[in-house]
Amino acid sequence: MNFPQDLLYTKDHEWIKIDGDIATIGITDFAQGELGDIVFVEIDTVGETIEAGKVFGTVEAVKTVSDLYMPITGEILEFNSTLEGAPETVNSDPYGEGWMIKVRITSDNREGLLNASDYQAII
Repeated sequence: MNFPQDLLYTKDHEWIKIDGDIATIGITDFAQGELGDIVFVEIDTVGETIEAGKVFGTVEAVKTVSDLYMPITGEILEFNSTLEGAPETVNSDPYGEGWMIKVRITSDNREGLLNASDYQAII
């Protein structure tokens, strides 16, 4: 299983990469493996400011639908449009082309976020 050291993680299996006031967010390799074949990613919150811990969308796999939780408070700027036609990209490249959203951080509250070794210890 892959745990990039330059990312932060949540207990809900989202990852976040922070670059200045912009964050890229997706789900972890562990999460995509547990979900199985992803068939749909729904994020209709672009343009909204979502509080940390609140749902920003859903991911649908063959057998289940799971909520996606914001790891940090921010305004959703962009949804990865690649996922509209190829949601399975989350399975094949969860930390690269399978990213889900880009966010402008409005409250840099990193409390509760985990580094790679802490995340690995909880799964």
